Amino acid sequence: MSNRSDRPGRGGGTTAYPSLLPWQVRERRFPPARFGRRGLDPDAVYAYLGRVAGDMASLHAEITRHRQETLRIKVALRRWQSEQARQANGERR
Repeated sequence: MSNRSDRPGRGGGTTAYPSLLPWQVRERRFPPARFGRRGLDPDAVYAYLGRVAGDMASLHAEITRHRQETLRIKVALRRWQSEQARQANGERR
């Protein structure tokens, strides 16, 4: 069984493994369950789901940080533009 999802990724995660890439999630294959059980190995499935959830949480946190930084920059830009407009009109604080 080929397990292409174990190829090294380009992720920037800070965990012990590289962040998952979309193709890795799509192509992931799980080993069959142990002898006497049907289906997939639940431990392998839950471990992988934990990894996916961890990567998703990291991405959501990063998106939140970027949105906060964008908002901070927009506020600073508006403040600067207002100051420039006051100076151009000859007004002082």
